Amino acid sequence: MGLEMYAEIIAVAVVLFYALGIVSAVEAIINVRTAQGAIAWAISLLAVPYLAVPCYLVFGRTKFDGYLEQRNAVEQETRELLQQTRAEVSKHLVFSSPAEPVYNALFNLTGIPAAGGNAVELLVDGQQTFDSILRGLESAQHHILLESYIIRDDNLGRRIGRVLSDKARAGISVHLLYDEIGSRNFHRTGLCRQLRQTGVQVAAFNTTQGRRNRFQLNFRNHRKIVVVDGHVAWVGGHNIGDEYLGLDPDIGHWRDTHLRLQGPAVLGVELAFATDWRWATQTSLSVVQPDAENAHHGTENVLVFPSDPSSILEQAGLMFLQLIVAAQKRIWIASPYFVPDRSIVSALQLAALRGVDVRVMIPDEPDGPVVGMANWSFTRELLPAGVKVYRYQGGFLHQKVLLMDHHLAGIGTANFDNRSFRLNFEITLLVDGEHFASEVQAMLEADLLKCREVTPAEIAAKPAWFPLAMGAARLFSPVL
Repeated sequence: MGLEMYAEIIAVAVVLFYALGIVSAVEAIINVRTAQGAIAWAISLLAVPYLAVPCYLVFGRTKFDGYLEQRNAVEQETRELLQQTRAEVSKHLVFSSPAEPVYNALFNLTGIPAAGGNAVELLVDGQQTFDSILRGLESAQHHILLESYIIRDDNLGRRIGRVLSDKARAGISVHLLYDEIGSRNFHRTGLCRQLRQTGVQVAAFNTTQGRRNRFQLNFRNHRKIVVVDGHVAWVGGHNIGDEYLGLDPDIGHWRDTHLRLQGPAVLGVELAFATDWRWATQTSLSVVQPDAENAHHGTENVLVFPSDPSSILEQAGLMFLQLIVAAQKRIWIASPYFVPDRSIVSALQLAALRGVDVRVMIPDEPDGPVVGMANWSFTRELLPAGVKVYRYQGGFLHQKVLLMDHHLAGIGTANFDNRSFRLNFEITLLVDGEHFASEVQAMLEADLLKCREVTPAEIAAKPAWFPLAMGAARLFSPVL
């Protein structure tokens, strides 16, 4: 009797898995954004559903349900705020520049306009970045917003935590948001307990929230944002931890880039945080209206570009594609993860073929063997078209920087990979100004001195198993 019961249970389970496989295969055909991905999921879901169904529930979907409604609600509040902003500030939100066609396309993706009258400061590596952030936090008079993918309970984390706690005790509104996967043990740390006990509002961005998102472990909130008093913001590649200061002996020097922003464009950064906070807590966070009398801080035009997987359009991927297509003189890219999709590869090839100076800088020691092999695979495709690929040897390269022509630079959190294009919540600041672009150029030229250029002969000399390893790694490119 026992064996018969087990046999029946197994039979029912098999039927259920095949039924789920059929339903999931139909959903994959409808929703997966690439034909290759849809075919791969459909075949595996129908052939081996007991293996493929759990994987599909976790990794298969690229649309983040529920977040779009939250974002629309916050953006409506911000649109009303922008309409109420006094005429003096409105003048700073309208400008003409060589990048205006680019900005128009990106505005249609996010609804956030480019703003003039900003001051920007390039922050190279961790010491400059966290010195600047800590000075800003200590000067806060009204509120602090801090969001990070990773927050460590280490020396740097506790140093920042002490400032946040002191400000909260002084009656300043302090909100801290962390990604539940990137900082998966943060809620158990003494630092987190201290922050909550001293009045800091702490929340986790949980992508499994909601009935339809229960299994969605594949999404990440990868943004790194600090806003002080609605007037100053910091965005870039640094998470919060000692390794980002280059203090981890196993990693060594950590090469990263951040940006300090002051001016009307800070409103867009604050909007991105407010949207994430609403999703995480189901509560609204008021967005500070720019002070018209103090709106003009500099001469740079800045577009804040938050991207996320809730949109039907692949915002980050389209942003990078637009910048590559629009480039006339040069497109320089620095990214720790270079696993682009087919459209980006083709755009880079065509840019190089039409005479654009296309350079890609990646780590010489990548973050994992699969990512490393995928990097080699895409490098092999780009070199014949004239794209120059450099491997950074001065430590671990983690910066996310793009330089287009002589006037436009992008700095933020988005990597040059499918995860950032389709799965992550990211934010990029596009700065339009020749002076700032020249600073970014000088920074990247200094980095290039610590690189070696990859040649076709180097790839041709690889062992016989290398092409197979590159091809196998490329199969995982949608989730790397």
